[in-house]
Order: sequence, then structure tokens, then C-alpha cells
Amino acid sequence: MDFLNTHLLSLILFIPSLVALAIFFLPKNEIKLIRWTALLASLIPFGLSIYLWLNFKADAAGYQFVVEYDWYAAIHSSVKLGVDGLSLSMVLLTTLLTPLALLASFNITDRVKAYMILFLLLETGMLGVFLSIDLLVFFVFWEFGLVPMYFLINQWGSANRNYASLKFIIYTMGGSLGLLLGVQLLGVLFQTFDLQTIVTEWNSASGALLGFPISSVKAVIFWAFVVAFAVKVPVWPFHTWLPDAHTEAPTAGSMILAGVLLKLGAYGFLRLVLPLYPAQANYYAGALAFLAVAAIVFGALASYGQTDFKRLVAYSSVNHMGFVLLGIAAAARASGTTDATIALNGAVLQMFNHGLSAAGMFFLVGVIYERTHTRNLKEYGGLFPLVPVYGGILIFTSMSSLGLPGLNGFISEFLVVRGSWPILTAYTAIAMLGLFFTGAYILKAIKNVLHGPLNEHWAHGEHKMTEINAREIIVMAPLMALMLVIGVYPAWILDVINKAMVMLF
Repeated sequence: MDFLNTHLLSLILFIPSLVALAIFFLPKNEIKLIRWTALLASLIPFGLSIYLWLNFKADAAGYQFVVEYDWYAAIHSSVKLGVDGLSLSMVLLTTLLTPLALLASFNITDRVKAYMILFLLLETGMLGVFLSIDLLVFFVFWEFGLVPMYFLINQWGSANRNYASLKFIIYTMGGSLGLLLGVQLLGVLFQTFDLQTIVTEWNSASGALLGFPISSVKAVIFWAFVVAFAVKVPVWPFHTWLPDAHTEAPTAGSMILAGVLLKLGAYGFLRLVLPLYPAQANYYAGALAFLAVAAIVFGALASYGQTDFKRLVAYSSVNHMGFVLLGIAAAARASGTTDATIALNGAVLQMFNHGLSAAGMFFLVGVIYERTHTRNLKEYGGLFPLVPVYGGILIFTSMSSLGLPGLNGFISEFLVVRGSWPILTAYTAIAMLGLFFTGAYILKAIKNVLHGPLNEHWAHGEHKMTEINAREIIVMAPLMALMLVIGVYPAWILDVINKAMVMLF
């Protein structure tokens, strides 16, 4: 047990890569063996994450389960892993969605071995960002996770996959150049990449740096970090890579892209921007709020205008992640106040909740696309009598995304709005327009798919629509259970998040 507690984070982080290495040596024609090896192995980090959650002390300050390995002593960088209430919720989300995405991938028949290896490597990349408390290692994992996702889109995506994957990699890597330079500067300046040390010393630094007032240097690096994380969230106007990547990615790729990868940007704001640049974040909080509101309103309007089901869900991610940034902007403007803490609680919970609902929505789009080979909403129509179980699951998941009281989406968006209203009243009021259109585009999608006159094309012959199967229901069941549990009893996760936010900010 001592070994498990000491190396718990290392096991969660590296088991997926070790299993990917083992799969590399399996015969490529043993498709069933490869699938089940990847799926069952991905359940190990999930089980360890539950153990981590149960043994995490929410009242304790700082990082827990810290472990450190020598990596690059010459530049004072080490593989230092730790977890607090903020990263814990993201680790749980990542390890939950990965096995569900792998189970959703059982219909992949082309180059299954390479597909599963890339997915497991992607999990390590995502977990590394959430667990690293060394800035350089944080950046390494930040970039590492892009590579498997690029190939998943490029090799297993839809017709326009080459364009979408190239746009994805250029946007995200291009946006990270400033982040890399900022990380290097901090490492050289303080002769360490340890995040805790840098936060303490950087906030107390004064005088001049590189011949410029340190406040000016901090402002430049602040925006370098903001752009890198804004591209990843993504925030308007840096969002244009997202609809293409989502639309062309395989179903499981879209689940992880929306469920976890978008959270890396929001996590960067919370882990690095607010602690490292509190004065600059406060000064530019209005600009951040403007970008957040633009994402909320324009994302909702763009989503409402779509006829492609998957593209509609893709733009909804821009809308929903805008609320995360709004909560962060409110905290930047009034850090330490009760309202700011409420907004931050909502932002972190929204990250978790959006991961559940977006992954579920993209999977359900994939389910219907697999049967009809179209995503055009105008070509569906009246399918509820043919697929009542699928219809019920789609309505339930859509209501979670919409923010229906009693389901998880309502709690997080309510907290963001409640916390932001006294701090950024005008911006929050405008954001309500986005909430209005959220209901409009969700109801539009449900109406076009399930209601209205039945499209007879799907009722007979070889095109007859078939019901969602047992494997697909198993994928959705944990997501739906969490949507309901958080909606009815959010305290179990909010208690951990709240204590982390109070201690961090």
C-alpha cells in the first residue's frame, strides 16, 4: 500500500503508455485482443483515480501524493507530479472518458492496433498536463498530446480530414510558441521550473528585467500565456480550428477532444495565468470577459445556424466553454471575494460537466451517423418511433447540455452567472443571450432528428433505422448517471473544488 500511495500518480500517468508499448508487440490481425487489451488496461488508471479521489484530503493545502524524479538536472527541471482539488477533478474526468471512448471505438476496423496505441498515448499526454507541477514538463506534455490527436483526425477522420488535422496542429502549436518562450524565461530567471517556487518568487519580483520595467515584461508574458490557452479553450476569435477538427475527427476522437482537450486551456488559465499574473489578470479582466461573452453569444448563434448535426454540437462547445472563461474573468477582477470563489467553482464544475455532456452528444451523433451515413439535420425527421431508446438518451443528454434544472449543466452555469453578476454585471447580462440561444439550438436539433413527420426513407428496407445497441448504451450509462447525480447532489464534487479554489485564490 505504501508503494501504491508513493507512486500513485506515476502509475496513473504512465500505465496507458506502457500498455501502448505492449500492444505494439501484439499481432496486428488480433483485432479483438487489441481492443480488449486497450479497454481493460484503460480501466486501471480510472480505478486508481477513484482510489486517489477517496484518499484525497480536501482540507489539506498544497499538492498531495507528490512524487519527483530527476529528469534534466542541468537546467533544474524534474518530473514532479502532484494533485490538488483542481487537477483531481480533471484527472477523474480524463480517466473516465478514455475507456468510454475506447469502447465507442470498437466499430473501428482499419489499423486498429495503431488507433489504440495513439489513444493510449493521448491519455498520457492529457494526464501529464494535469499532474505536472514542473513548468517545462507541463509544456512537454502540453505539446505531446497534440501529436496523437493529429494522427487520429488525419488517419481515421472524414473526407476533409487532411485540412482539419493540419489546421488543428498549426493553430494549437502556433499558439503555444509564446507559452514556450514564457516558460523558458521563467526557468532562466529563477533557475528552476518548479511551479510553486516560481509563483512565489515571480509575484514578489520587482525592478527591471531585460532593461524593461518588470510590470511591462509581465504584461507581455501574460498575453503570451493567454493566447496559448485561449486557442486551446477555444475562445472567440481563436476558435475556427474547432468545428473543422470536431466535424472530421472519428467519433471517439471528438469525445476526447471536447471532453478533455478543450479543458487543458481552461486549466492553464487557472493553474498558471491567475496565480502567476494576478495584477495583469485583474487589469485585463474586462478584455477576458469580452472574449468570454463573444464566445458564449457567437458560439450559440453559430450553433443555431448549422444544418450539420456534428458541427452544431461542435459550436456548442465554444458556447459552453465561454462560461468557463467568464468565471475566470470574474475571479481575475475580484480575486479572493466570495463572488469570485462562486464563479470559480462554477467554472471548474462547468469544465467537468461539459466534458460529460459534450462527450455524450458527440457519441450520439456518431451513433446516428453510423446508421444513416449523413449528419444533415434536414435528412432525419420523426425518428422517435423507430428508435425510442436512442431518442430518450438523446433528449436526456441534450437537456444536460442545455442546462435543465436537475441535471449537471444547470448547476455549473448557475454558479458562473451568480458569481459573475456582481463583478461583471454588463458582460453577464449579455451572456444571457447566449443562454437563450443555447435552448434554441438544442431544441432545434431534437426537433429535426426525433420529431415532426417521419422520413419514410429510414423506415423500410436496407436503410431502416436500427435501435442503439447494448455496447453503445454502456458507453452512455456512466455519463448519464453522473449528469443526474451532479444535478441532484453536486456537493460530492463541489466540496473538493470549492476548498481548492478557496486555498488557491
